[in-house]
Amino acid sequence: MTNHGETTEPFENGDIAAGWSFDGQITPDTPIALRTPAELADALPYLLGYRPEDSMVLVSLLDRGNFGGRARLGIPAGVEDWQAAARQIARGLVIGARRRGSRPERIVAYVCQEPRPGETGRDVMLRLAPLAQLLRTECGGLDVPVIEALCVSDARFWSYVCPVESCCPPDGTPMGMPGTSAMAAAATYAGIQVRGSLRELRARMQPWETSAALEQEVALDAAGMSLVPRILDDASRAEVAEETLDLAGRIIRRLAEAAPVSGVHPADVRDDALLGHDEAATLILGLQDRTTRDRAAAWMEGDDGGPALRLWRALARRCVGPYREHAAAPLTLAGWVAWSTGDDIEAREALAMALGADPHYLFAQLLHRACNEGLDPESIRRCLRQERDRRTPGEGPPSTAPNIPEQKSGSRLPPGAGPTARDTTEAEPSTPRRKRRPRSGGPGDTAPGKTAPRHTGPCPSRPQAQTRRPTRSRPAPSGAGKTCHDGKDG
Repeated sequence: MTNHGETTEPFENGDIAAGWSFDGQITPDTPIALRTPAELADALPYLLGYRPEDSMVLVSLLDRGNFGGRARLGIPAGVEDWQAAARQIARGLVIGARRRGSRPERIVAYVCQEPRPGETGRDVMLRLAPLAQLLRTECGGLDVPVIEALCVSDARFWSYVCPVESCCPPDGTPMGMPGTSAMAAAATYAGIQVRGSLRELRARMQPWETSAALEQEVALDAAGMSLVPRILDDASRAEVAEETLDLAGRIIRRLAEAAPVSGVHPADVRDDALLGHDEAATLILGLQDRTTRDRAAAWMEGDDGGPALRLWRALARRCVGPYREHAAAPLTLAGWVAWSTGDDIEAREALAMALGADPHYLFAQLLHRACNEGLDPESIRRCLRQERDRRTPGEGPPSTAPNIPEQKSGSRLPPGAGPTARDTTEAEPSTPRRKRRPRSGGPGDTAPGKTAPRHTGPCPSRPQAQTRRPTRSRPAPSGAGKTCHDGKDG
């Protein structure tokens, strides 16, 4: 699909969550029955864990009316892409559920979008009516009827199914105050949190667009000038890996010892202040080596998990300008740590953003699919623990990477840096990757890579390590002064 809007991503980059029900499941003794459009509209943020924006959402109902899987996909900006998007999300939810051994009996559909300048919520409802009908048609074609289709916009909701004006008036029905419904009370009692909007969640991992971005880009250029020759040299590549991991370990400890602050954005600003531009540049380029990245994944749980996640978020915010593609590595690590520590919502978003930065990043593809299918990350954690236990205590993450398969790259080395990499049937050795300038299209213009085969064993064999290419360096602009990051990230 093409011409997607800002929050639109390919289906592989959307959200699909395995079965999770409310009726009789939030607490053992308090089933929650949702019968009206108002109750279904109120339940949506609790079903997803955040407030969706610019999204189409399908929620399946299993036998006895329990909620099953959920799927979310951004609404394409081009109307000509709506049918393909509706088919993708419907097939992904229904066929995916059948593959996992459950069969959706019915579906509730949502379309969520805020008004454009000059629009009202009712205008949005009318404009998205054909999309809602496409969702109903595609689900019906899979023999799963849509029993309710709702539009949520401008703090109101409309039903495309209910014809009774006293129940669903033409001007819509105001949404209730957040946290005041029986659904909200039951979810709070069960420890289910709504974490704000999807845009707010993604903003924590988006590249800087502040005055500090230029200084970070200069630091990345300088780091590339010094690191590329060493990474290309087989004799010094291992030394670069050790330096990268040692620096990452020291910064993780620095973050762990920092005084806590209140609020998500102030906490991110504090973390940014604790990470120097040169340090961030060294880590971003060092993590382009797959073996180094896999070793860094050992900081995944316990006292290390939280500070490591903060570091990977901070590094993703530093992948500015032409280095945005390099964010695939820290975003994948952020997604892995979030998934490993039980935060599936942030895990799916971080992994989706990693695939947005590089649709062919296989580690992100594997983790994203596994997380969406509700698999247990323990098999990967077990591999990492085994490798860590083989090291002398206190030496940090494992010296060999966990056995995670990775696809090979046939791209060229930077000019003058070495021989051209051959396109063979075998995996190629690690080589640094050259930066690419941003594409002219928007973030939704990138086509997804092919879905990777499902990882079924705990420790499958894998090819030799590969490396994403660090950038070819360029001189820093004259007079580049030192600035501070003082604005909201991304």
